[in-house]
Amino acid sequence: MNISVSPRAAAAAAKSPRSPAFAVPTARRRRVLAVGLIGPGRVGSALLAQLRAAQPRLAREFGLELQLCGVAASRRMWLDCDDPELNHAGRAPHDERAQIWRPGNLDEFAAHVRGSDGRHALLIDCSASDAVAGHYAGWLAAGLHVVTPNKLAGSGPLARWQAIRAACVDGMRFRYEATVCAGLPVVQTLRDLLDTGDALLAVEGMFSGTLAWLCNRHDGSQPFSALVREAHALGYTEPDPRDDLGGLDVARKLVILAREAGWPLTLEQIAVESLVPPALAALSREEFMQRLPELDAPMAARLDVAHAAGGVLRHVAHLDQSGNASVRLAVLPATHAFAHTRLTDNVVQFTTRRYCDNPLLVQGPGAGPEVTAAGVFADLLRIAESLAVHA
Repeated sequence: MNISVSPRAAAAAAKSPRSPAFAVPTARRRRVLAVGLIGPGRVGSALLAQLRAAQPRLAREFGLELQLCGVAASRRMWLDCDDPELNHAGRAPHDERAQIWRPGNLDEFAAHVRGSDGRHALLIDCSASDAVAGHYAGWLAAGLHVVTPNKLAGSGPLARWQAIRAACVDGMRFRYEATVCAGLPVVQTLRDLLDTGDALLAVEGMFSGTLAWLCNRHDGSQPFSALVREAHALGYTEPDPRDDLGGLDVARKLVILAREAGWPLTLEQIAVESLVPPALAALSREEFMQRLPELDAPMAARLDVAHAAGGVLRHVAHLDQSGNASVRLAVLPATHAFAHTRLTDNVVQFTTRRYCDNPLLVQGPGAGPEVTAAGVFADLLRIAESLAVHA
């Protein structure tokens, strides 16, 4: 079975995420959700734009009112937001009076969003901060829902992950769909399989849009280093391409899926193959970019091996119920499902007790701030569906 999300559909979802299946409200019934955003970078900014665009329709058609209570950056925060499009205020969104920044304090920020009036409140962490992830359990225990694309909570210390899950009681929700393959329904698909009594046997996938693009373009017509430079110029790679080529980001996603299935995997248990030669690993970013051509010969040799076998090169993560876990550059037969991906496509293959002979595939664009933001937005809407309706 193949769940495929086309680029066109993904782009449409990013601009206008699907509305939750709320009952049509009466004139006096509505849901109100106070929202605080941490990390107003590329993903956070895209998410704010999506929230602003959708708010009038959500309020009109579904009685859902989103109230932006604050934005926190790395060293400062903005409280008492006054956004005319999101909060129906009369002040211009870039009015200096509406953007009074103060020194950042996550405890103060969370308490402000939570309020003291018993309202429904949610924090969205669009940072990539391990320190912020360390607050999740406490926020959930204090009555704040948490939504995040930050992979460091789900792939960090196992004890912290267990504390976060233990704090999800009394209706508190922690959602993190966008930590794996951006806006693709990967975590939710796995959760649905398990909740309906299926059992995961193995998961395999291409979890990096950057490495998928490099593998799809690496056909021998130009040096691998030229492709890396092109991907960097297009914004596909991290500022330091070694963050993609090293494979650690992919390993984190594999850990998240394993823990979702109840397997207590840690990063240290995964055999990760880095595409960065040891001699280049400790250099400055500028020196590494200058010496990128040193990747050409070994990558050309890997491609020759794949061609000689009649296969293709793909960057693949694998985990099975026996505990075998790896992230590596693999030669796959031309008939393999992963051989037919396009550009930055991510693809995840679940082999389960039910989907054994014909594994279930989830495939589609897995990179980009708009698509990632749409995945976060969808998680927010799922939480909103569970909120009590106020007269």
